[in-house]
Amino acid sequence: MGQGLFSLKQDIVEVGKRMYARGYVASNDGNISARLDDNKVLVTPTGISKGFMKPEDLVVINMEGKVLSGAKKPSSEILMHLQVYKDRPDVNSVCHTHPPYATGFAVAGIPLDKCVLPEVVITLGSIPLIEYGTPGTKELYQPVTKQIKDHDAFLLANHGALTVGNDVFNAYYKMETLEHFAQIAFIAHQLGYVNTLSKEQVQKLKDQREKYGIKTTANCVPGEDNSSQEIHKPQSNLMNDDLIKRISDEVLKQIRK
Repeated sequence: MGQGLFSLKQDIVEVGKRMYARGYVASNDGNISARLDDNKVLVTPTGISKGFMKPEDLVVINMEGKVLSGAKKPSSEILMHLQVYKDRPDVNSVCHTHPPYATGFAVAGIPLDKCVLPEVVITLGSIPLIEYGTPGTKELYQPVTKQIKDHDAFLLANHGALTVGNDVFNAYYKMETLEHFAQIAFIAHQLGYVNTLSKEQVQKLKDQREKYGIKTTANCVPGEDNSSQEIHKPQSNLMNDDLIKRISDEVLKQIRK
């Protein structure tokens, strides 16, 4: 990676503080790792808040998960990180957190796969929902392997979110983008409308992905009509509108008596 061990430790500690400050993790949740070389990975320890880590808390392990240096135990979810590195040689860092809005979509079983924000279409493409797996076991990372070659960000059903990148900050910034998108999508659904970009608009953005050297496909779902934006109105809002109308009609009846 061309970066010294201590410098890499400082980056992970800094990202841990940012994750904690933004509320992406609570207590001792979450984990961060970085590839050192073909056979070594630097990872956050288990049982320590990501907001209060020190460089000496981090652990170096090999690709089989054996501790090579460090006094603490590595994250219990390190198997997921190691599998990502094995499946994606271009990935040098993995970030796993539980950001509220993104995790809300994960718990609701709703992927963030619509083409909505240009910045998200370019940087992430789409964020698929990965089926649930028990944390700390093979069940957690096996479903990820099905989609890892095509995506850099994932919603983990009933669990949280996962992002990968070419360095520690790149993986973390993708987590910020994911959570920001999830928050905007949530607000748009509350307002009752989500405008989806057309196929023509999306293609122009995909051309920019290639320009920036982004090689993952991660195709989001565009609107059906190339000439206009598709508008979705959630069923919950339609039900609310109907309820409001019935209440209003009843109030008018009472006034007219």
